[in-house]
Amino acid sequence: MRDYYEILGVSKDAAQDEIKKAYRKVAMKYHPDRNPDNEEAESSFKEAAEAYSVLSDRDKRARFDQFGHQGLNNQGFSGGGFSNMEDIFSSFGDIFGGSGFGDFFGGRSRQQPRGSDLKIEIPLTLEEITKGVTRTVKIKRMENCSQCSGSGAKPGSTPMRCSTCQGSGEVRRVQNSFLGQIVNVQPCHSCHGSGELIQNPCSHCRGEGRIRELATASFDVPPGVSTGNYMTRSGEGNRGPKGSSPGNLMIYFQEKEHPVFVRDGNDLLIDAWIQYPHAVFGASIEVPTVVGKVKLKIPSGIKSGQVLRIRGKGLPELNSHRTGDLLVRINIDTPQKLDSTAKKLMQALSEELPQEPDFRKFR
Repeated sequence: MRDYYEILGVSKDAAQDEIKKAYRKVAMKYHPDRNPDNEEAESSFKEAAEAYSVLSDRDKRARFDQFGHQGLNNQGFSGGGFSNMEDIFSSFGDIFGGSGFGDFFGGRSRQQPRGSDLKIEIPLTLEEITKGVTRTVKIKRMENCSQCSGSGAKPGSTPMRCSTCQGSGEVRRVQNSFLGQIVNVQPCHSCHGSGELIQNPCSHCRGEGRIRELATASFDVPPGVSTGNYMTRSGEGNRGPKGSSPGNLMIYFQEKEHPVFVRDGNDLLIDAWIQYPHAVFGASIEVPTVVGKVKLKIPSGIKSGQVLRIRGKGLPELNSHRTGDLLVRINIDTPQKLDSTAKKLMQALSEELPQEPDFRKFR
């Protein structure tokens, strides 16, 4: 895949205004109305839109700068590929809209605004992150009115065609310039782009064509997600006004704090406290993992603070077959109370060991 900065012809430290200007230039060059029946130009047009969708988004751009295309895929980000032209024009209306740019080469129909996106946050335990989980949640969103089927008109009545735009939903204004005629298309101010006027509005939705209802959404959370990752469910957001296309459902993941483990990327960290004899002679202990327990051999003479690694017992890497490790930091427990027998043994041991401490450089 080509570098997004290369596609738009900008440097990696380019400001947002510069990126936007560069995208307009590339999009104008490969605009489908300027290159009819040219599949190569259409592909370049979509490629530029994908590049702009990433570089104009702060989080996506940061991921791309750090990890490239792989970073967008592995962290739950979408690169922003577009399957058709209408997706591009609806996504970047601020660029293709107000200035007439979208209709510069002959006019492209303006669609009614789609429904707004919904954002929800899903808390997950480490156990759920390790295995992946299927979640079903209840959300409140705008749905098509059941009485008027989303039309906004009273059942039995019919919306009338807007006389201002003659049902097209848009008003065109032609200007002459040194480049030729420029067609500036704006949504009709009378019908707000729908092409219809409702004389008898539906009493259930008050003519809007949608009402807020409780809905159910089910989705699979892949193993290895972390706080800040998200997934997009296309078309599961709020329904658009009067039958227009719905928005998306954005699902953000939030990792719950674990009582034992600390996460470091795909690795898990845990503290283990052992008795002094085990540090001297070594031992075999059982260490908890997210999915059970494993054996760990403590080597003789281990020092307090030393870290032992258990490979493959951490968290799975998102969209990969790799798995992190479990890091066990060994701490030597100093007993606060001893019975008489243990006290005599410790006293005898103390007399056998060097009496003066060993001083070393602080690290």
